[in-house]
Amino acid sequence: MEKNCKAFSRRTVLAGISALGVTTVSHQARPGEAAEKTSDIAAIQPSDSSEVSVPTDGNYAKVDLIKPAIRLGVVQSRIRGVDPSQLDKTRQDNLDHMLELIDAANNWGGPKDLLFFHEFPITGYSNRWNRQDALKVAIEIPGEETEAIGKKANEYGCYIVFGSYVRDENWPNHLLSITTIMGPDGTIVDKHWKARNIKGVFGPGFELFTTTIYDVLDQYVEMYGMDAVIPVTRTPIGNIATSSVQREPELFRAFAMKGAELILRTATGGFNPVDIQATSLYNGVYTAVVNNAISPNNPGFFPDNGGSGGSAIFDPRGSLLKEANSEHETIVTVTIPIADFRSRHRPPMVHMDLYRPIFEQYVNRFPPNLFTEYQPEDTADAYQYLFDKGVWE
Repeated sequence: MEKNCKAFSRRTVLAGISALGVTTVSHQARPGEAAEKTSDIAAIQPSDSSEVSVPTDGNYAKVDLIKPAIRLGVVQSRIRGVDPSQLDKTRQDNLDHMLELIDAANNWGGPKDLLFFHEFPITGYSNRWNRQDALKVAIEIPGEETEAIGKKANEYGCYIVFGSYVRDENWPNHLLSITTIMGPDGTIVDKHWKARNIKGVFGPGFELFTTTIYDVLDQYVEMYGMDAVIPVTRTPIGNIATSSVQREPELFRAFAMKGAELILRTATGGFNPVDIQATSLYNGVYTAVVNNAISPNNPGFFPDNGGSGGSAIFDPRGSLLKEANSEHETIVTVTIPIADFRSRHRPPMVHMDLYRPIFEQYVNRFPPNLFTEYQPEDTADAYQYLFDKGVWE
């Protein structure tokens, strides 16, 4: 495995995914994952693991829509960190609460075609966890939690999108941050890894220790192919991309170049609304952001951490369609005329010949693959490990 991973040099990977160039990818089934039953995904995947599926004529890949308009519900819910010493009870409490909100979302204002939750409805988050604690708290996909959520998806005939910390036997000792898409038949449609964590900005003594695609890029590409680096999932209600990354417009431009129509963004503890609005304005797509609500009884945090609420949905012109009217738990719902939108939509026009030489020569402050050989034990260990890994002077 290690020998094969090294065959993908950093220069090769950077050239292959240079920012706006070729970083859009199609839905790609993961090991042990159920394929989507409602579309012929294989027919629109690249045949070579080194290829990426970027349209050259503006006609991006898609599957037939099952209805002309869809109801999107953004569920702004609380965060409550699971207690590792009472693991089963506290994680089950969070899951039960999420299931109750799914019921409420479909009962209040009528049924929804797509429900969107934030990154931590099941595990919550705690800055007190070390790696051992976080791996205990993390769920497996598939697992008991996805089975329960899948039953609700099937009951209401809706897609459900949610994030979670995840452990995976294919990635021993790695703590993954994954957004899962459940289909209306109750199966797992897709799993999206977080693309990257920001580094070097939190201050002394603290860095995130979750593993993202960027942190193990060569190994990820070897296992899943270049086309899976930035996934867009093609469903009968639209092409869906998800992300918990903030302030990296190149990522969302890449999603749009691939053919994303609905970009679902999660935020924890606040976000910049302009960043979300710009995703729609610059790429001509629908963008939703879901943030956490005020969260009482969340160990180690005030109920309002200063960044609660604000969940919203923007249209392809960057206009606000609807925003949460409260910092408490609530739902933001809009109707999206997906068929009419698709009939007129094209990927963004980007004059890459002007920019490509710059992106190909750019070197990030922190190189990829830093968590391939070593996974930090906690936030303090991550800070110490990354302290001298930057390549900028």
